[in-house]
Amino acid sequence: MKKVYANAAEALDGLLHDGMFIAAGGFGLCGIPELLLDAIKDAGTKDLTFASNNAGVDDFGIGILLQTKQVKKMISSYVGENAEFMRQYLSGELELEFNPQGTLAERMRAGGAGIPGFYTKTGVGTVIADGKEEKDFDGQTYIMEKGIFADLAIVKAWKADETGNLVFRKTARNFNAPAATCGKVCVVEVEEIVPTGSLDPDSIHLPGIYVHRIIQGDHEKRIEQRTTRPAA
Repeated sequence: MKKVYANAAEALDGLLHDGMFIAAGGFGLCGIPELLLDAIKDAGTKDLTFASNNAGVDDFGIGILLQTKQVKKMISSYVGENAEFMRQYLSGELELEFNPQGTLAERMRAGGAGIPGFYTKTGVGTVIADGKEEKDFDGQTYIMEKGIFADLAIVKAWKADETGNLVFRKTARNFNAPAATCGKVCVVEVEEIVPTGSLDPDSIHLPGIYVHRIIQGDHEKRIEQRTTRPAA
């Protein structure tokens, strides 16, 4: 099965359609599948629902799709650092399903494991629990959260081999691994593709069975919040 594609547009060919549900990796500005997001923007696919920890910033990450009004709904845990996100949400142009961060990661992991729902204490007694089933276990109340099953997963890894085994680097591992598992199709962009067999099996963070298509590209290394001090 061919998994390596020449570029993002080719890797997404035949997968995109209006109204689809996409799970995207990334944490802050770290590990964002920026090349795939650019290709989705260029394709003009609209009415999208994204499950992602956050929406990037105004001109990077999912933020570029907010600027072009291609996103209908965000399922997120952090909604700061993006003025356009805030403007669209407050004006009623954008739907928001707010999730605690750990709950969002577990919803992705659950979907990848074929688990349709699970119970958690997080959010009990808050607006997070509104409309959700509650159940008591050992005298404590839990709410049910649903696993995420996306049409497409887009993620960024550090290295891949030609069969799709992935290695993530540092913070980029946080949401990329669970996001990769919960899509019907998973497309990955990496900094380097290495020959099959060259990765240490103990260093692989996500096995290639989850990965359908891979591209290699150059990535921008952004700093979300730069803090400096005068030279002594």
